[in-house]
Amino acid sequence: MSLKAGIVGLPNVGKSTLFSALTKMKVESANYAFTTIEPNISIVELKDKRLDKLAEFVKPEKILPTTFTFVDIAGLVKGASQGEGLGNKFLSNIREVDAIIQFVRCFDNKDILHVANEINPKNDVGVINLELLLADMQVIENVLKRIEKKALNSTDKNLKAEYQVALKLKQAFSQNQAARDLSLTEEELKIIKGYQLLTLKPILYVANIDQKDIENPLNNKHYQSLVQLASEFNNLVLPISIQLEYEISQLEDQDKQMFLDEYKLEYSGLEILTREAFFLLNLATYFTAGVKEVRAWTFTKGMLAPQCAGIIHSDFENKFIKAEIISYDDYVSSGGEKNAKDQGKMRLEGKTYIMQDGDICVFKFGK
Repeated sequence: MSLKAGIVGLPNVGKSTLFSALTKMKVESANYAFTTIEPNISIVELKDKRLDKLAEFVKPEKILPTTFTFVDIAGLVKGASQGEGLGNKFLSNIREVDAIIQFVRCFDNKDILHVANEINPKNDVGVINLELLLADMQVIENVLKRIEKKALNSTDKNLKAEYQVALKLKQAFSQNQAARDLSLTEEELKIIKGYQLLTLKPILYVANIDQKDIENPLNNKHYQSLVQLASEFNNLVLPISIQLEYEISQLEDQDKQMFLDEYKLEYSGLEILTREAFFLLNLATYFTAGVKEVRAWTFTKGMLAPQCAGIIHSDFENKFIKAEIISYDDYVSSGGEKNAKDQGKMRLEGKTYIMQDGDICVFKFGK
């Protein structure tokens, strides 16, 4: 599954430095707006210690983790929905991602310019979210222009349903309510899928805090303000010192662990960010484990076994017969596949089985 998270925010909040640290790539950055014009894209491995544990038993030729794509989208400004700055280009880039990571500056530094000349996370978030909402309003107004007359003078149930959900969205947007915060039915979501609404995408806030606040982010008043705002909509805020993360990303693994220990951190903020972005999209992982490779596969929670088999190859879904499944915990506690089978911990599951995170699978197919 090809999944993308777009990193968005105002200019000069540290997005490009975050991207450099995430990917160990040096992207252009400078102390003025619009340094990043084209979106930088990189595929990042999702670190999963379970893969290494499975490899200890299997001794495979290679280990293949699942991956996640991050897109560094140039800074938005007030008026982007009307074409200000490089607005229209940025908004089209955001439409192509599955989730939004909104990067917010939560540190004071007079030497680094801020487009509004003040550090105010609530205002920054408000600017970004309003521009995304205004862009969505334009989409819905265009939909209504296209279908309103036909819907009011037609007996077509599908057309009338689209008209009603478009009206519902227009009313919500006029009240500054994001599409993701509405109670939309599965049918309504199917109808509006093609609209690529920006405010329907799940969102995660990243607070760029000062290095001195990393051990206790709540000491940072700007971070407190952002947490309070995000909690009103049940959104998560992840505190990261991007300067610290950039320094960590340049180190070798052994030195990196020493650095983390010094700051009393179990994981780097970037590793946590990658995982949280993964979970934001309601994703999970199943494994295949053989001598050729031990591999992690990404699936959406709630998917059935045949659908998950189809992730490996589209033919596998149609030809699916059954799956041999061992849970990760049973696999490890038993000492590998053979012992797990001998101890009766391998299950045969059919077409209605809902896959679980950590399942180790062997799929069986017909001709």
